[in-house]
Amino acid sequence: MNKGSLYLIPVPLGLSALDTVLPLAVQNQAKQLKHFVAENAKSARAFLKLLPSDTPLQQIEIYELSEHTPVSALPNLLAPLKAGIDVGLISEAGCPAVADPGANLVALAQREGVCVVPMTGPSSILLALMGSGLSGQNFAFHGYLPVKEDERQKKLRELEKDSRQEKRTQIFIETPYRNRQMFETLIKACADSTKICVATDLTLESESIMTRTRAQWRHQGLPEIDRRPTVFLLQA
Repeated sequence: MNKGSLYLIPVPLGLSALDTVLPLAVQNQAKQLKHFVAENAKSARAFLKLLPSDTPLQQIEIYELSEHTPVSALPNLLAPLKAGIDVGLISEAGCPAVADPGANLVALAQREGVCVVPMTGPSSILLALMGSGLSGQNFAFHGYLPVKEDERQKKLRELEKDSRQEKRTQIFIETPYRNRQMFETLIKACADSTKICVATDLTLESESIMTRTRAQWRHQGLPEIDRRPTVFLLQA
């Protein structure tokens, strides 16, 4: 029996932006699928409702895969694919398997010889880099930095040192309700000449991408980023 394909389907940050940031081919593929693995079933159904799916929502199977899903549960999520059924993998927002627990399922699919099909769509990481004016030739994404203030400062200084030596853009994210703490730590930890980009609400009408030196940020003050999805970038 032929195995199904695992389609990695990006989801816009704001579903009102669906037609402007998600290619029609991706929408059409998602509409055809009847099985999904999602970080959150409720938001996944909201996404599918807007397409709309070719299958009534109550007939669509959605299995959840979050950061709390044990590795032992992954084979069950892969079972439909091994039975020849195509499955869509979607995250809460953005690209599946990038800063997303879906990476574990993709890794298992690769090991089991399942065809993995990444589809085009919004990636806040790349959009932020594109709009930042910082180096796109040499960059690194670090996910979430330490939560504790002293550890976060230490990590930022390490990233700044590496950026200075390697001419590398450093990219990281934070839980939206801790954006203010992250920005304040950046101001404490970085040198005056270090460039800091704050990219917020990417793909939404409220989108903002601002790059300033640390000294300029100190003069300008904190941007409005509290509880708004934000990507941070720095280059020393």
